[in-house]
Amino acid sequence: MPKLIYISHPISGNVDENVRDILRICKKIHTKNIIPFAPYLVAVQYLDDKISRERKLGIQAGFECFSRKAMDELWLCGDKISKGMKEEIKLAIKYKIPIKCYNKKLKSEFNKIKSNL
Repeated sequence: MPKLIYISHPISGNVDENVRDILRICKKIHTKNIIPFAPYLVAVQYLDDKISRERKLGIQAGFECFSRKAMDELWLCGDKISKGMKEEIKLAIKYKIPIKCYNKKLKSEFNKIKSNL
């Protein structure tokens, strides 16, 4: 059975560029054994990340995926761990969802976050 992988990646800031990066990562890792999952990509199509209320709605929807354990693993991607990614890490730990650093450069930052929980 293929693994459903939640792609954790910064989205705010340069949303268009981040969306392109996420799509590139999804295409690269998608195989018969790995299905990438990035539900926030849909939300950024109709919610405005610059409007606090809409941003919170999108974040809340993503967090619901964690409480339902809708993924097999959380993969940390991108060039930094954003505030939203930190929350996703906390949720993955809370719900015992394995976490992997797709970008190995994030490993030390991830370890710091994990040790402070």
